Amino acid sequence: MSDNQGLRLRLRLARPDFALDVDLDLPATGITVLFGPSGSGKTSLLRCVAGLEKPAQALVRVGTELWQDDASGVFRPPWQRDLGYVFQEASLFEHLDVGQNVAYGLKRSGKPGAAAALERAIELLGIGHLMRRSPGSLSGGERQRVAIARALATQPRLLLLDEPLAALDLARRHEILPWLERMRDELRLPMLYITHSVDELARLADHVVVLDCGAVKACGPAQEVLAWVVSPAIVGDDAGVLLSGTVVELDARWHLAKVAFAGGALWVRDSAMPLGQPVRLRVLARDVSLTVHETQDTSIQNHIYGCIETIADDVHPSQALVRIRCGASVLVARVTKRALSALSLTQGAAVWAQVKSVAVIE
Repeated sequence: MSDNQGLRLRLRLARPDFALDVDLDLPATGITVLFGPSGSGKTSLLRCVAGLEKPAQALVRVGTELWQDDASGVFRPPWQRDLGYVFQEASLFEHLDVGQNVAYGLKRSGKPGAAAALERAIELLGIGHLMRRSPGSLSGGERQRVAIARALATQPRLLLLDEPLAALDLARRHEILPWLERMRDELRLPMLYITHSVDELARLADHVVVLDCGAVKACGPAQEVLAWVVSPAIVGDDAGVLLSGTVVELDARWHLAKVAFAGGALWVRDSAMPLGQPVRLRVLARDVSLTVHETQDTSIQNHIYGCIETIADDVHPSQALVRIRCGASVLVARVTKRALSALSLTQGAAVWAQVKSVAVIE
């Protein structure tokens, strides 16, 4: 998108078991993940944006383009909305080869630079070697990469992805995730991405919208939303935070890499990351313990100093989620309420967060 006005969505749609009612201002670039349980309204929201559903009340604006506004009587049908839509199933034309599938629809788009856009989409998704293949000969991951390239080739102003990895097995998901990350990092394009997977959210999301029964439960940058402990967006074993850091040191003897972030640093397993590489880290609340003094004689190597900001009830009454401010960053720990009492930990207390495990997800 050439402007920075982002996406403006105001939608009201009645369903038999819930009512979608959202009012959102979303970023002009990057991946906004729509997250929530089945039946929370994620796909309904996407279909309304695409014009496939006509809500009782609607405002859909993408940048400076007004696609729908009930107040002024504007409604662009789906074929007049400059978007790409990728479904759970790739839905390729079986009678066309991959090259013909990717090129489908370019003539109708009528945009200048169509050939260059097509080549860019092919290069971005790494499917150049598949052009002569038939869809039936492709793996599930390859089919989805072709479907995404086909959607990108028309140079849309908005890309909608409805659980594009849901039909793939774990190996195929791991195959395609790096290509989605590359898309996110290289395209100046807003994307709305539906998933039930916390792993996909953690790897891909710049921004998160959490839906429940058609209403917005949480909305904001991914790192902020995942760090909430009061009415957390993610509960159970998946509760945790994202940290953005940079590789600043390598320990060849022990095969470790030190990643600095705003507020501290963490040692992680070295996976051939070069110095200076930006990385995204995921730290689960279950892997963080608290102590009032820095412990030296321990197998836990990562100790981060911080201050308790918030203590909130966890799902089980024996436990609490503790949000710790570490400089400009935040960690979340899951501890028992008995431990909080024994250590006299309250809001404002200084603590050391001991991080037992860190996942490098990028």
